[in-house]
Order: sequence, then structure tokens, then C-alpha cells
Amino acid sequence: MSKKLIGEIETQNLNICYGKHCIIKNVNIKIPARQLTAIIGPSGCGKTTLLKSFNRLLEIRDDVKISGKILVDGNNILRSGLNVSDIRKKMGLLSQKPYPLPMSIYENVAYGIRIHNHIDSKKLENAVNNCLQEAGIWNEIRDRLHDPASGLSLGQQQRLCLARAIAVQPEVLLCDEPTSALDPISAQQIEKLLLKLKKEYTVVLVTHTLRQAKRVADYVIFLYFGEVIEHGPADKVFNNPKHPRTKAYMQGEIS
Repeated sequence: MSKKLIGEIETQNLNICYGKHCIIKNVNIKIPARQLTAIIGPSGCGKTTLLKSFNRLLEIRDDVKISGKILVDGNNILRSGLNVSDIRKKMGLLSQKPYPLPMSIYENVAYGIRIHNHIDSKKLENAVNNCLQEAGIWNEIRDRLHDPASGLSLGQQQRLCLARAIAVQPEVLLCDEPTSALDPISAQQIEKLLLKLKKEYTVVLVTHTLRQAKRVADYVIFLYFGEVIEHGPADKVFNNPKHPRTKAYMQGEIS
């Protein structure tokens, strides 16, 4: 009997090393499905490395060594013989800076849909429009869909990249500091979209801004030099941290 896929992520004894330098050390966490989980911690503590392990993007480096398990809906995605493309289809990625493809606004979203689906032009058009609406950019670009995506503002480009990410119907949205390069208004738009999208997707957000994590997170993972110091529901971690190091980070003593 097939299990319904909901985007629950669990790591078991996860270790990630670049050569002899270990970035992630024996991480054991469960990321709840259909919630927004924020990964917080000082700069250089391994937040992005942990995030990118979830779609096996780290393996483009020859010197990376990964041990342990990453379970997505109970299936170990580090198991040999799996199709990495299928894994990445489940994991939409929103990077720190937007990287629209060198093509039109429309084609940026249509590209992934075409790869994974065989649908006629009308269904494709509807799918693209729906993704642009879901990403909160449709009303701004509906009359220039065939203009180059490079002509959009930075904030619009990031929302276009969000539309492109959800176009392939992932289970999880991996967001690597997606608002750090944006102006405050554009950043607020992305935050609102992520809060809306968590109803349909598991959202994992790396953020260097504690205020942002407090605004949006349902669940929090505090990472410190590759180790998970504390994790749990956001209100408990923020309002009643158990570990002294977590308290120090909340109070700005660790940055």
C-alpha cells in the first residue's frame, strides 16, 4: 500500500565533510511536513550545507563525504542507485540571489513543466499562469510574459524563481536566505508567500536574521558549528530555550 507523500524530512546520524573538514556533525532531526522550519545559527555554522544535502546538491563537489541517512517520507535519499533528478524534483530550491534562466518570463516557468510532463500548449499555458499567480507576480507581468526575465526587478526575479520552483510540483521548498539580497518590501512579499505556501509544501528556510525566523517559523533548528544544539516548536525555542548556547544566541551574544 503506497504511503501518501507529504514532504517529511528526517536525518539520522548525518555527517558531511569536505575532505578532512567536517561541516555537519552527527545531526539527528525531524522536520515536520507542511510547516515552515527555520534553520538558524551564526555565519559559517553549516546551515546552507545542511539545506543543500536535502536535494543532494552537495555531490557536485568531488571532495564531499556524506554518511548517515536523510529520509524523505521514510525513504533514504542517500541510498545508492536512486535517480538524483527524481529527488531534486521533489525539492524546489530558492537561492540567496535569484537566477532566472536566460529566456522569457513565460519560458522560465514552462521549461521545467515541459521536462516532467507531456501536456498540450493550452494546459501548459494554464499551468504557467497558475504558478505565476501562486508566486504573487502574475498581476505585475501578465502583459509582458514574453519579455526577457532579466528585465524584471530583483524582487520580481526572486518571485519568478519561486514560480519556477513550484512549477514541477515539489513536496518541499528549500529556501537559502531568499530575502537577503532584497529590499524590505520585496523581502516582506517573499515572507508572505512562504507563509501561504506552507499549507501545500514543507518549507525549510535558512535565515541569518533572527527577527525573520521569529516572524515566520513554526519549527526551529539552531545549528552551531555543525551541531544541532536545540530544535523544536518555534515558540518554545524562542521563548524558553533550554541550552545556554541557544540563550546566548537569542540575546545577541553569539553572532
